[in-house]
Amino acid sequence: MNIESYKTVSITEVNQDFSRVARMVDENGAVVILKNNTPRYLLIEFGKAESEQIAADEDVMAISRRLIAKNKKAYEVLAE
Repeated sequence: MNIESYKTVSITEVNQDFSRVARMVDENGAVVILKNNTPRYLLIEFGKAESEQIAADEDVMAISRRLIAKNKKAYEVLAE
């Protein structure tokens, strides 16, 4: 995941001025919260959480289809 520096804030900044961080989420769609200069948390709008989950489910389905296609013979042998 590429992280743009203007979309990152330290956990200390979040503790001191959460409303500013919330405005950043409104403007940018997401903010990465750093703890000890390492990306630790992702803050997104609640409405986007479901669409992010759907995207993750689609990724899992794509991976599953690829693995099934790749190992089709093994699945056929196991099915016998």
